[in-house]
Amino acid sequence: MMRVLARASEGLDKIVPEFCPSICHAVFVSMPESDGKRLRFRFTIGGVPVTVAIQTVHSRKLAAVRREVAPGAVGSEWGPAIDKVWPFIRSQNGLWTSGHNIFLYHHPRRPGAPILCDFGVEVTRTFETTGEVYATETPEGEAAVAVHCGPYNRINEAHDAIRKWMAANRRESAGHSWEIYGDPTPDPADTETTVVYLLK
Repeated sequence: MMRVLARASEGLDKIVPEFCPSICHAVFVSMPESDGKRLRFRFTIGGVPVTVAIQTVHSRKLAAVRREVAPGAVGSEWGPAIDKVWPFIRSQNGLWTSGHNIFLYHHPRRPGAPILCDFGVEVTRTFETTGEVYATETPEGEAAVAVHCGPYNRINEAHDAIRKWMAANRRESAGHSWEIYGDPTPDPADTETTVVYLLK
């Protein structure tokens, strides 16, 4: 079992940047499993192209510890919280198979207010709350999704691209976003983190 040593994004602490149409173009990609089209937008953030795809996402069961986090403090809070989750998971037979760290953010209505964060790990079933570790799940529905490939300190690029897509398309967040951390790789440039924003 390998714990993903992921630095949580602080991108939620920023306001939505102003959209610039010159950095975006839309591409229709045929999906072989359906007779429809999936709309993707490609942005350039800090010189790096980021693709935003619109997907229907399903819920994922989590074992998590919740924290109320001040803006800018996610990076210092996730470690102690996730350190409570993994020992619990190891003590429960069959609760974990290959799930990743998933950090679920509940956006505050008031800018600058603390963020409710569920620092969790994907598990196979629900369970009774033990100490601070409780069962929760990510939302399901239509979502804007971007995959960040690279070091964690640049994950804001995926958050920024999704925000720009929402501004360009007059779509709003449904108040929840999450990060799915892939397995660490020897070269941080190859590590993937999926950023998901639930849409209204």
